[in-house]
Amino acid sequence: MKQKVFITRLIPQAGIDILKEHFEVTVFPEKRPIKKRELKKLAKGCDGLIPLLTDRVDAEIMDKTGIKAISNYAVGVDNIDIEAATARKIPVMNTPGVLTNATADLTFSLILGTARRLVEADNFLRTGKWNGWDPLLLLGGDVTGKTLGIVGLGRIGKAVAERAKGFGMEVIYNSTTKFNDDERLLGIQFASLSELLKKSDFVTLHTPYTEATHHLIGRKELELMKPSAYLINTARGQIINEEELIEGLKEGLIAGAGLDVYYAEPNFNKELAKLSNVILLPHIGSASLETRTNMAIIAAENLKNVLFGNRPSHIINPEIYD
Repeated sequence: MKQKVFITRLIPQAGIDILKEHFEVTVFPEKRPIKKRELKKLAKGCDGLIPLLTDRVDAEIMDKTGIKAISNYAVGVDNIDIEAATARKIPVMNTPGVLTNATADLTFSLILGTARRLVEADNFLRTGKWNGWDPLLLLGGDVTGKTLGIVGLGRIGKAVAERAKGFGMEVIYNSTTKFNDDERLLGIQFASLSELLKKSDFVTLHTPYTEATHHLIGRKELELMKPSAYLINTARGQIINEEELIEGLKEGLIAGAGLDVYYAEPNFNKELAKLSNVILLPHIGSASLETRTNMAIIAAENLKNVLFGNRPSHIINPEIYD
């Protein structure tokens, strides 16, 4: 009898095809986050699970379904109770590396878009407000030569630093680890978080979401930033105190923000949508065809390896094999 795999949303076909060669595969058919009661029911009796970052997989889900392996269709795994999975000897996998360039590209799109007020300009034109070239129309700021502060120098943070050097930006970073080799290779400098916030014209977040980074950026941090500075977030919404960001944007503590992630996705504070100095995207950091396809392939291969009794390449809790 074939082992069973449940996928919580339709993913690119390449990943599904890999799994269908060996397993009985069921895909949640609706284009919305699956509800907990639905996940418990539909994944019951399945051997493998591929959830999205929007799907909370806790101890109750593990016990009710009896799943033997979880291959997250994401790099971050904050949606999964890793401690509970480890206690039950359930391997948890992710898709690292593959979405680095796509997310770094989008980050830089937000840097450029906020600085040059691209969404405002597009809306200005579409709503018939343009009556000709104007020397003072929609003046934004330069990116070239400005200071970029990167919070979290993992794969994506480093890729953003590489792109910034192409724009002649000065790059400073803050991280739990000091990367001496990367400082030399990329021409970047370490700074404390407070120093980074004070000096940067753009602050971009690339740290994982953990207990330590919950509300890492709030009013106190916004007050340290330049009134002309922009905040970019393509990491996780919970890293920013959304309410305090909205207050800060309204009060002019900073010039604007570019957000791809939110505190309670897919819900977001509607006050953000009322602000013209914010670019809002629906969590599309990795949304290139090539990247999402590669993520599907990696997630499928991870699950296939585990269900075949092999150790996967991208495991979050390797101690279960000790």
